[in-house]
Amino acid sequence: MAKRSTFRTKFRLWIYAGDEKLLGPGRVELLERIHRTGSIQKAAAEMKMSYRQAWQMVQEINERAGRPYVEKHLGGKGGGGALVTEAGLKAVAEFNLMERRIQEKVQAEFQKTSFTDNR
Repeated sequence: MAKRSTFRTKFRLWIYAGDEKLLGPGRVELLERIHRTGSIQKAAAEMKMSYRQAWQMVQEINERAGRPYVEKHLGGKGGGGALVTEAGLKAVAEFNLMERRIQEKVQAEFQKTSFTDNR
């Protein structure tokens, strides 16, 4: 008989605005990286995505949220940049908290199943 695999759970949380995706793991990561770097371009490069794709995601997030989660500032002496707004930071924090709580609940339920050796 083949060795039994270790089982685990995995899920992805998405927040929708109507029928369109507002936030999910990748979009939250993008917002976190924009916040850390102050730049859509740097955040996109870190995620190995094009600036165009990242900018499109930012526009979709801002539009679907009904308020800006990211504000873009045009260049000047120090160059341009991007800022994750207070609303954006709050949304990221709430998403991460909700995802963590759901994962804890899923794991607790999973421990009750025959997939684990804890029964």
